[in-house]
Amino acid sequence: MPDRAPQPVDRQLPTDEARDLISLVRDIAQREIAPKAAEEEDAGHFPREVLTLLSESGLLGLPYDSEYGGGDQPYEVYLQVLEELAAARLTVGLGVSVHTLACHALANYGTKEQQVEHLPDMLGGGLLGAYCLSEPSSGSDAASLRTKAVRDGDSWVITGTKAWITHGGVADFYTVLARTGGEGARGITAFLVPGDAEGLSAAVPEKKMGMKGSPTAQVHFDGVRIPDDRRIGDEGQGFAIALSALDSGRLGIAACAIGVAQAALDEAVAYATGRQQFGRPIADFQGLRFMLADMATQIEAGRALYLAAARLRDAGRPFAKQAAMAKLHCTDTAMKVTTDAVQVLGGYGYTADFPAERYMREAKVLQIVEGTNQIQRMVIARHLAGPESR
Repeated sequence: MPDRAPQPVDRQLPTDEARDLISLVRDIAQREIAPKAAEEEDAGHFPREVLTLLSESGLLGLPYDSEYGGGDQPYEVYLQVLEELAAARLTVGLGVSVHTLACHALANYGTKEQQVEHLPDMLGGGLLGAYCLSEPSSGSDAASLRTKAVRDGDSWVITGTKAWITHGGVADFYTVLARTGGEGARGITAFLVPGDAEGLSAAVPEKKMGMKGSPTAQVHFDGVRIPDDRRIGDEGQGFAIALSALDSGRLGIAACAIGVAQAALDEAVAYATGRQQFGRPIADFQGLRFMLADMATQIEAGRALYLAAARLRDAGRPFAKQAAMAKLHCTDTAMKVTTDAVQVLGGYGYTADFPAERYMREAKVLQIVEGTNQIQRMVIARHLAGPESR
């Protein structure tokens, strides 16, 4: 079967700098990420060295202010970088998205002093972040979280358990949402907790069907004491900060989903044009050609949707509804496209000798993280019809 290399996505980028940035990312992806992706995922290897390289290359702080080590890039560009990384290996693309999410609170709600002290290392100093909102008993209902932070003089003492934490146990810092007041959303506050804080520990990583190289673990806070100058924003502002971060984070997941879908389509096209049956390539058969056409169309639609939402964000306009739409459509597309890619490859698609089965396993989690797709439908409906009456 001939080797048919996929064609790079023809992107509409706003500046020459953005085009150079995408070229850099593609080069890193092709040289440092994609060749080892299958082997390292199978072995459950977390590519910390790749994330360190991305940090050194200025790719872990792209949408943030260059004053603190960021890249001053609009979300329109940052998300396309994520897509390229996720196409090479979802563990890396999602890792960058989660890190960006973990930096959001401090970058947007921290004091000037906090930003000067912490952001340079977070954005370009080799540190890796994690975001701690979900708990064993509060996933979709995040406002019911139970982890507590109790003031003790000029410090806070955090006690509780967070669940489903990407980079749990390997992160250098954790953005933590904890209860400092009464029940509900208004009693929650955000904190920046160092990864080596006394009393902080991580459970054994979850055994997942996909993304085996990305550690997902419960993180325990057993009387973790941090100074008040690591509180982000006002007391009781944490849930609003979390929702703001999630709107942007959903766009990151959407971009990662399109990256995985694009990789699956490229694999399917390469196989279909090289595989001979009945004396001709299977890509000549109309039923399969129509499958490929549908896959490509859904990917282009998803890409346009997440970019439209990103451009609203870059213009300072409301984008929460569009972010939910993008996350919903793009992740459903990734699941459909990767499943169809397995079908195109037939029996080979069901084996680990080809990456299609890995893409399908990885796509599933994207319908769950950053709010399940059922939650996205609730968010969209709320924007259209208002909150439900009770």
